[in-house]
Amino acid sequence: MGEGGWLHGRACKHTYTHVCARTHVHMAAHTHTYVHAILLPPPSDPKSLLQTQPPGSLPVPPRSSPHGPGSAGRLICGRRARPRPEQSGGVLKKLGLSEDEDLQLMLQGSLLLKVTSRRAKERRYRLQEDGITVVSERRFGRMASKHSFSVAHIVSVHRGHHSEGLRRYGCAIPEWNCFTITFEGGRRNLDLGARDEDVALRWVRGLRTLRGRLRGMSQRERLEHWIHGMLQRADKDKDNRMCFQEVQIMLRMANIHMDNAYAHQLFKECDHSGDGRLEDQELEDFCRRLLRRPELEELFGHYSGEDCVLSAEELRDFLQDQGEEGTLHQACAIICAHELNEKARQQGLMTLDGFTMYLLSAAGDILNQEHTEVHQDMSQPLCHYFISSSHNTYLTRNQIGGTSSTEAYVRALMMGCRCVELDCWEGPDGEPIVCHGHTFTSKILFRDVIEAIRDCAFKRSPYPVILSLENHCGVEQQATMARHMKAILGDMLLTQPLEGQDPGVLPSPEAKDASHVAPELSAMVVYCQATPFPGLAQALQQPRPYEMSSFSERKARKLIKEAGPTFVHYTSRQLSRVYPLGLKMTSSNYNPQEMWNAGCQLVALNFQTPGYEMDLNTGRFLGNGGCGYVLKPQFLRSPHSGSPHPLVLRIRVITAQQLPKLNREKLSSIVDPFVRVEIYGVTADCSKQQTAYRSNNGFNPRWEETLTFQLRVPELALVRFVVEDHDSTSCNDFVGQFTLPLGSMREGYRHIHLLSKDGASLAPATLFVHVTCKRP
Repeated sequence: MGEGGWLHGRACKHTYTHVCARTHVHMAAHTHTYVHAILLPPPSDPKSLLQTQPPGSLPVPPRSSPHGPGSAGRLICGRRARPRPEQSGGVLKKLGLSEDEDLQLMLQGSLLLKVTSRRAKERRYRLQEDGITVVSERRFGRMASKHSFSVAHIVSVHRGHHSEGLRRYGCAIPEWNCFTITFEGGRRNLDLGARDEDVALRWVRGLRTLRGRLRGMSQRERLEHWIHGMLQRADKDKDNRMCFQEVQIMLRMANIHMDNAYAHQLFKECDHSGDGRLEDQELEDFCRRLLRRPELEELFGHYSGEDCVLSAEELRDFLQDQGEEGTLHQACAIICAHELNEKARQQGLMTLDGFTMYLLSAAGDILNQEHTEVHQDMSQPLCHYFISSSHNTYLTRNQIGGTSSTEAYVRALMMGCRCVELDCWEGPDGEPIVCHGHTFTSKILFRDVIEAIRDCAFKRSPYPVILSLENHCGVEQQATMARHMKAILGDMLLTQPLEGQDPGVLPSPEAKDASHVAPELSAMVVYCQATPFPGLAQALQQPRPYEMSSFSERKARKLIKEAGPTFVHYTSRQLSRVYPLGLKMTSSNYNPQEMWNAGCQLVALNFQTPGYEMDLNTGRFLGNGGCGYVLKPQFLRSPHSGSPHPLVLRIRVITAQQLPKLNREKLSSIVDPFVRVEIYGVTADCSKQQTAYRSNNGFNPRWEETLTFQLRVPELALVRFVVEDHDSTSCNDFVGQFTLPLGSMREGYRHIHLLSKDGASLAPATLFVHVTCKRP
């Protein structure tokens, strides 16, 4: 697994090439040719490609900071008199960053050029006082255009002409003045140019500083930060004091529909000065009451009894009930790690605040934290793994008129994808291009795609990458493709058989169209030779493990329906690739679960199209460190190895916290949330159940409903948690979701951190559930 890659192709009228680092190629002949290659990390420096600084980006000189690594203070909700921007806002002070000169510049704002394919537009970008939001503004006469992004959604910030957009359209701007911001989810890169080098440098450093601090926040800090942002937006006169009307605005912003009488009572209880306004410690008190978690108080009280603290022995009892290793030593370690009160910590006791911090930490997450690292056997044959695979990877939108971009490859690889597709066509000036042929999609150079893949192939995962090349080029440009791959990928490209391995026999080149395979390209083929599917009978009688066939979703579905067990036997020995039907103009996806049920390894999806199908794909490859390879269950690796073990899954949906507001423009619009739990697996296990909805409460709705599922093949099951806004007159609106394999789900009281439709974090939005799995 870790020693080689493949390029595969097959003889058909087109050519598919599959390349991996190192890379091998396979070919197949029909109107075009498929070639598959595999890339491996450079053997001389296996860790070099895992660094955050890509080879194409410029280094960022460090600057000294007045703060040591431990200087960042704990975030709280209260605010003092509003300082001038150059003195930094209250949030930055609580982050330990109030003296950071880079952030002071960002608070004042800078004129930056936004570089796009049309033209560069100058806008003023300014960091808001919440320390997390950057707003850009451009004026058109009396009209103003405003946009914003969250620092919490930034994946990376790179200096120089690193992105495709800056290389194409930013050449007139000095390289050191440019930087690129990449985001999680489906948001496109933001390419910016500053008027001078120093401004660009300070924005890059400032964004990285903020991103690092925000990533290091606990869930409790994120929650308090979120509330603090609400307070700032609701403070209309910016006097850092909240009248009751402003508090009401804040409650609606936070998705809370609170009875006016109760809200006013809470306000009066916190207004210790009696002046009709809350400030400083009064705001602290109000926020503390608002953030109460009655369900956690009840759970804490059940184990602590009347003394309102947990002893190490009582915490051990809780851990054992959670199904965890409940030793006294572990309980003491948890108290030391999560208890906020120093006196209680010294006495080996845990308060309610410490208990809450523990349950909101990674230790209380529903995802088994051991599965965030590679933990499976990675030494088995490739056909024994599910492999995260992308279809039409170059597209950022649909396959008819969408944009092609190297960004799409970077995004897919950073999501753990291990098989990306390149549709290669004849280009001008002898240079092959990548695009969706005979459509209005834009075109990108094959050379640029290979460079992007080289730079990002192993940042997310150290395991082989398969490049699936659908080759429509003639022999001359195929030779150019081969030269580019050798020159750019170098040692990452595997062009010789691995020691002790039989690469099989390569297909012979054939007539002048794309069915001809250039010797230079076919010479790269070592493993994964693309071949037309010969039929199950022949494939099983004459097995060729080094060959790989591709199936449309329709063909795969037909094989599964007509010869399911036999097809499973085939996929236990041969690699198979499934791809979406070409007639889907919107680049919609199919349900990948039915293909995984049959043992298909490379189930290719349109990564640019959000929906439940991509949620399932993300969930399937969430475990095993997100490396893009997941070991198939034993019964799919060896069909005669025994039967699955049925389970009864019970999920008690308890509460949700801080669900996002769907209509930010309409304060009176508050969600009516309900939770649906969906099971995806073998047909008999597929099921959906949901709670009742809770009216006008997206802040802390409570259900206390138990959903029960009978699972016959739990080894294949995915569990998807979905929150929607109930609407009695039209379709329900999506709020958030999270999907994970049943085998990676922990029992006991757990928090679920929700994601948006395109996979971005919705922090601090969570669900709180209790999970049990029992043998029937």
